[in-house]
Amino acid sequence: MKEPLSSPLYLEKKERPQEYPIKLMQHQQDAAQLAQKIHQIIVSSGEAQNRLQQIAQVIASAFRVDCCCLTSVTFDNSEPGISAYWLAEPQPPDEMPSVELSEISQFAGTPTIEEISAIEKSILSIWQHLPLTISALLTIPTRFQGKNNGAISLICSQTRDWQQWEQELLDAVSGYVALAISQIIQAQKLASFQQQIYTSSQYQTLLNRLTLVSRSNLDLNEILHLAIAGTAETLQVERGLIVLLKYADPLFKTRSLTQIPKAKATVVSEWSNSYWSSRGDTSKNKKANLLNQFFWLNECSLCKSGFENAGSPVLIADKPDLLAFAPDLTISPLFHIDQLPALLLMPLESQGKVLGFLVLQQANTRHWQPEELKLVEMVSAKVSNAIIQTQTLRQVQSLVDERTAQLQRSLQVQGKLYEKLRQYNEQLQAANKLKDEFVANVSDRLRHPLTSMNVAIRMLRQPGLQEQRQAKYLDILEQQCTQEINLVNDLLKLQQLESHQATLQLATVDLNSHIQNLRPSFTETWGDKGLTLALDIPESLPLQTDVESFDRILKELLTNAGKYSATDSTVFLKVTSQVSQQDDQIVLTLTNKGRDIPPEDLPSIFDKFQRGKGASQQGILGTGLGLALVKCLVQHLSGAIAVSCNPTEDAKKSEICFTLTLPQFSVHDKQYSDV
Repeated sequence: MKEPLSSPLYLEKKERPQEYPIKLMQHQQDAAQLAQKIHQIIVSSGEAQNRLQQIAQVIASAFRVDCCCLTSVTFDNSEPGISAYWLAEPQPPDEMPSVELSEISQFAGTPTIEEISAIEKSILSIWQHLPLTISALLTIPTRFQGKNNGAISLICSQTRDWQQWEQELLDAVSGYVALAISQIIQAQKLASFQQQIYTSSQYQTLLNRLTLVSRSNLDLNEILHLAIAGTAETLQVERGLIVLLKYADPLFKTRSLTQIPKAKATVVSEWSNSYWSSRGDTSKNKKANLLNQFFWLNECSLCKSGFENAGSPVLIADKPDLLAFAPDLTISPLFHIDQLPALLLMPLESQGKVLGFLVLQQANTRHWQPEELKLVEMVSAKVSNAIIQTQTLRQVQSLVDERTAQLQRSLQVQGKLYEKLRQYNEQLQAANKLKDEFVANVSDRLRHPLTSMNVAIRMLRQPGLQEQRQAKYLDILEQQCTQEINLVNDLLKLQQLESHQATLQLATVDLNSHIQNLRPSFTETWGDKGLTLALDIPESLPLQTDVESFDRILKELLTNAGKYSATDSTVFLKVTSQVSQQDDQIVLTLTNKGRDIPPEDLPSIFDKFQRGKGASQQGILGTGLGLALVKCLVQHLSGAIAVSCNPTEDAKKSEICFTLTLPQFSVHDKQYSDV
C-alpha cells in the first residue's frame, strides 16, 4: 500500500510482513538479504523519493519497529534537505507525551558531536509530524564517499533495549541508504540546475524580445503590454500593471526627496492570468478593467515610497509585511491589495525623472529572489527607454506635423471652397431634377383627366345625342373633374404637411364605433370584388387625435387594400392598446392577401408618384399620392407606419401588412403646431 509523499505510509500491526525473521546467530545472512532487497529498490524505476520511502518500510519491517525515518543531514545548508519515513500504526494525539530527544536517543557507532547535532536537528524537523510516542530511538549516520549525508532512525513507541547485532545489522545496510539519499540529492541538484538554465533562458528571451520591439518603432502601448505580460508570465505572478505619471507642474523635471509632486498616476497596461481573470466580480472583489483609471501619487503610500527611493524596488512578501510597511493602508484601491498582498513595485526612471511604476502582484506569499529583481530592473530600464524614445519621437513628429499643417492650410481652404461649390451645384442639379420629375408626374396626372373631360364635352355637343348617352358623358365629366380636384387638394395637403404649416385639432373618439361607421362604405365598394372586412377592436377604446387626419389615413389604407387584395379574400383590421411608463399608444394592423411586393419596391412604397410594377401590370388606377399622403399624416400625428410582405402557402399570394402606431395625446394639448 503506497501513499503520497506528503503523508506517511501506514500499515496495521497484524499485517506487518514477516519476511526477515531476525535470529541472533544469523544476522550476517539477514544483513545480506536485507541489503539485496534495498539494492533492488534502488535500481528499480520510479520516483527517487518514493524509493526512499519503500526502503524505510523494508527496514522497519526487518527490525520490527513502529517507525523508520530516513533523513539527509546538511552542515552548511548547501544541499536541499530530504526526508522519508514509514509508520506502522498512528497513535492518538492525546496519548503522545512530550519527550526530550536527548533522553531516548542512542547512536550506533561513534558519530562526532557535529554529526550528532546535525542528526538530531534533522530528526526534530520531522518529529513534529509523527503521530507516535517516541520511547526508544536508534540512529546511525549514513556515509557516502567518506562524508556523512544522512541518518537512519528506528523508533519504537515502547521501551526497547537495542542489541549489538541490531546496531551491526543497521550499520551493514547504511551504505545502501547513503547511496539512495545521494541519488535523490543529486537528482534534486540536477533538477534545480536545469530549472536555473530554463529560467535564465526565459529571462534572456524576454529581454531580447523587448529589445527587438523597441527597435521596431511599434506603438508604445504594444511595447508596454509585451513588457508587462512577458514579465508577469515569466515570473508566474497573477497580475501585472504599468502605471505612468503625468505631472501637474510641467516644469517638474527631477524627483525631490523632500516633496511629493502633484502627479496623476494612470494605469496604461494591465495583464492578469486566467485564475485572477476568471474569479467572479462581487461586492468585495470587483475587478473591472483598470485601463485608463487613475489615482493621485500622494494618495498611495506604495507609490510615494517608490518615488522617494527611485532605483530601488518596493518589496512586499505577504499581508503581515504589508501591514508593517503601511499600517494605515493608504494604498490605491486599484491595486486590490487585500486580494493580492504580495507585491513588487519597480520605479521607471530616466535621468532622475520618475516616469511611472512597474507592478507585479500575487495572492500567496512571495519572497522575491535576487535574480527576479535583476530581471525586473532590466525590463524597467528598457520600458523607460521606450517611453523616452516615444516621447522624443512624438515631439519631433509634432514639429513636422505643425510645419506640414501650415503648408497645407491654404490648400485645405481652397479645397473646402471648391467642395462647397461642388455640393451646392449638386444640390441645384438634384433640385432641378426633382422639379422636372414633379412637373412631369403632375402634368401626366392632370393631362389624362382633362383629356377625358375634353372628349366628354365634345360628345355632349353632338346634335341629336340620346339622353342616356348624355347622362353617361356627364358622369364621366363629373368623375374626372372630381379626380382632378382631389389630385390638386392632395398636392396642396402634402405641401402643407411637408412645410409643417398644418395644425392639430384634437378630439376624442371611440375607435370601435368610429370604424364601424366607416365600414359600410367600403364593404359596398368591395362588393364587386368579393372582399370582406374583418374587425378586431376592443369594445371601448378611446383615442384622442386629429379626427380628420385619422379618417384620411384609414380611408387611404383601406382603399389601397381594396385595390391590391385578391378576389374573394378578407381584409383584417386589428386595433390594440399599448400602455407603458413612457407613453400610451394605439396600434392598428391592416392585413390583406394579394400579389407579392418586390423587395426593391418596399423602401419607396411611401414616396410620391411611386407605384409598383404590379399596379401597372394589373391595370389598377391611381395617382401614386395615397401612401405618400398617409406617411405625412402619420408623421403629423407624431406616429409611425411600416409595411411588410410575407409569403403564404399560396406561392402566388403574399400577406401585406401595414402597422400604424399612434400616440394618445395629452388631454391638455387641444391644439398645437406640428414641428
